[in-house]
Amino acid sequence: MNRLLLGLLLCLSFWSHTTLASLLAIDYGTDWIKASLMSPGVPFDVLLNRDSKRKIQSSVGWKKEDRLFGSDAFNIAGRYPTDTFSALKYLHGAPFDSPTVSFYTSLSTADLAKTSRGTVAARRSDGSEWSVEELIAMQLGYVRDLAESAVNGEKVTDVILTVPPYFTQHERDAVIDAVEIAGMRTLALVHDGSSVAINYAMTRTFSDVPEHHIIYDAGASAIRATIASFSSVDSKSKNAGTSINIAGVGFERQVGGNELDRRLREILIKDFARKHKQDVRSDKRALAKLWKEANRVKTILSANADAVASVESLTNDIDYRSKVTRAEFESACRDLTGRFAKPIFDALANADMTLDNITSVILTGGSSRTPMVQAAVTAAVGKARIAQNVNADEASVLGLSRQFKTKDIRLTDIGPYDIQVSYIAEAKNENSKPRTINTLVFPAGSKAGSRKTLTFKRKDDFNVKLTYRSPPVPGYPSDILEAEIKGIPEALKNLTDLGAVDPVVKATVVLSESGFVSVQDPVAFGEIKDDSLSGKLKGLFGGSGSSSEETTADKETLARSESSSVPSSSQEPSATPEKKPAKKDNTIPLELKINLASVPPMSVAEKRAARDRLIAIDRLEAAKHAREEARNSLEGYLYRVRDLLEDGASDSPFVKCSQEKERQAMQKKLQEGFAWLSEHGDDASTKDFIEQRSALEVMEKPIIHRYQEIEEFPKALNTSQMWNWSTRLFITEAKANLTASQDSDIPPRYTKEEIESLEKTLKEHERWMNEMVEKQKSVEMNEDPILESSVLREKVKPLETQLQKLLKKKAPRIPKKSGTASSTTAASSGTGGSKSGGGSSSPSSSSSSSSSSQGHDEL
Repeated sequence: MNRLLLGLLLCLSFWSHTTLASLLAIDYGTDWIKASLMSPGVPFDVLLNRDSKRKIQSSVGWKKEDRLFGSDAFNIAGRYPTDTFSALKYLHGAPFDSPTVSFYTSLSTADLAKTSRGTVAARRSDGSEWSVEELIAMQLGYVRDLAESAVNGEKVTDVILTVPPYFTQHERDAVIDAVEIAGMRTLALVHDGSSVAINYAMTRTFSDVPEHHIIYDAGASAIRATIASFSSVDSKSKNAGTSINIAGVGFERQVGGNELDRRLREILIKDFARKHKQDVRSDKRALAKLWKEANRVKTILSANADAVASVESLTNDIDYRSKVTRAEFESACRDLTGRFAKPIFDALANADMTLDNITSVILTGGSSRTPMVQAAVTAAVGKARIAQNVNADEASVLGLSRQFKTKDIRLTDIGPYDIQVSYIAEAKNENSKPRTINTLVFPAGSKAGSRKTLTFKRKDDFNVKLTYRSPPVPGYPSDILEAEIKGIPEALKNLTDLGAVDPVVKATVVLSESGFVSVQDPVAFGEIKDDSLSGKLKGLFGGSGSSSEETTADKETLARSESSSVPSSSQEPSATPEKKPAKKDNTIPLELKINLASVPPMSVAEKRAARDRLIAIDRLEAAKHAREEARNSLEGYLYRVRDLLEDGASDSPFVKCSQEKERQAMQKKLQEGFAWLSEHGDDASTKDFIEQRSALEVMEKPIIHRYQEIEEFPKALNTSQMWNWSTRLFITEAKANLTASQDSDIPPRYTKEEIESLEKTLKEHERWMNEMVEKQKSVEMNEDPILESSVLREKVKPLETQLQKLLKKKAPRIPKKSGTASSTTAASSGTGGSKSGGGSSSPSSSSSSSSSSQGHDEL
């Protein structure tokens, strides 16, 4: 069964036609975040940040008590080096004592701490600690807020994210934890190389013969190479789709743009020490400033032979300025040249291919623009294979989204690591030594979405471990999870009592579309012996019996693998016919308990506590922003009123509609407001600011009302007069109609009572309006109106309603006169009688008779 892209095509189809909710796609990179939003009625595009930029810096920081995101956070690192946190992707699920964390400390100025789970937290200058999951959740929450602003405040809760193919289960767990702490739900994790392959396929067609391309992604933290095979699905059909099969992956986890930045910063550090005899490695502010400058210089060197590094007040008020050449920079990175192209050859080896099978190498990722990286890849694969036909920055996030609405794309991804099942063999006797059996269930390159069913010959409860065959990353644990299977003795006894022969234990191991491996559905199973005559005959001629696919792995274990595609969505319709229940139940579910790995994901309680912590800081910041808005609003209002009062022109609307005593009172209140703002503005609450503004608004409101009435009253008066005129015209016509109806014996459309009632309402309204308008004429512009426009509109409504009701009244049906019917019948009889010989009349004869009759009448 073909798996639609990540199982989300069906899921999104269900989303599109039923829930109509928004879906957020995030490409979370080490240096930059790109996001897109799919929402009904919203044009699809990359999400813009608050500065209208198409990518967001992967940074979060604090400027004293103010939390900042994106470039705002990154740019304050030189002033607040221990309160700014960037490149957190390195620390996803990383053990605190691992080499990865040591490498991160060589890049960042952040202070790190160890969590209770053995992972990493960051410590701020005020002593507060935030886990990596919490800090990343803050960034994801910021992106979600941008998305919700784009859809006018509609809640966005569903998200899909990219992850590198080399991410272990521990790192993927950390991503899911961060999403949940941010208050969202993960629909899928997508390998970034696969997402770029999808984007590449969107605007292209392929034949039935597969094309093999390498997606070379040079990012900030690592380099990945993904071999994708493209071919057509149902090429002869009008709705032909594209099949993408990932054949192999290769990667270098610590060779990327940040390693280049680190080496360039080292050049600047040594140059500063040579010129000023000072080592700035112990000065975190200086390191943060040089890190930012190294990134800028690297960008310039990508297009120029040299660049000038300049940092004001680097340390001890010393301004630093120096020239760096591309040759010097490339010399410092010479040992990395071979590692730039190594992921390509690793991917080819995993896919069992050579460069002769490859059509092109597609460059993507920000570091793919670096000349030394391009030169290394070109030297490895040849210039003819180099392709730069995707957006290096946005291809990954666009691949997450655009395919859902334009083209049928089917993706089959793979797992990059060998995963095995380990368990202790059942002891033959008390003196037997424990023996661990390891069975490889998912070799590297196994298709994502596959499952394997393992069969064990066990009599007692036992544990099954899922582990990586070898450590996936130095310093990372190999164990994934441990499953306790319980209730085996009782279940086997029950099956034996039912007549089962040699019952066994079965468990299913699943490699999900998002790269998670799990143990599911443990059961006790046994073939029930059928002693009936039909059962014996069935067994004699090869009917139901033990599966011939099962092979003996050892004396204690029967191992059988059943590979199939896992449905990627709970909404996916099933075409499998329902199976009739067996006469005897030969399967008994067993108890399953999952124990987490040595570096476990966050527990439900930990995630809830982290979520509450983020909600608390969000509320605190929201209250702070509300207070700032209230203060700015009050200050702006005071200056506006001051301008009104100081503009003493007698023809200004404000002066015309206000009295001298009102302006004096407002002037006094205005001075009090400025004095209060100067004295209490720094410590006043939001409520205080609102009350101060309200006190002055109450004095201004009558003046504004007068001015508005001067504009609105003529309109309301004109509307009332129009209804009076229309009603009087209607009454005149209705009375004429009533008189004509009485003369012709035709029932009138409007009765006398209805016309008189309407006329009465009209006269009452005219009398009231004329009286009130005369009173209003004596009111000055700076006095409150006697007759308001709202009252005029309200008073004319009864007349309007009564008139509309009569206009909608249907005209009575006019009955036919009896004389007309009699003459018609007589004419018909005469025509028939004029025919000779009798018989039925024809249309021509009828017409002839009618003509003769008309001619006779004229004579």
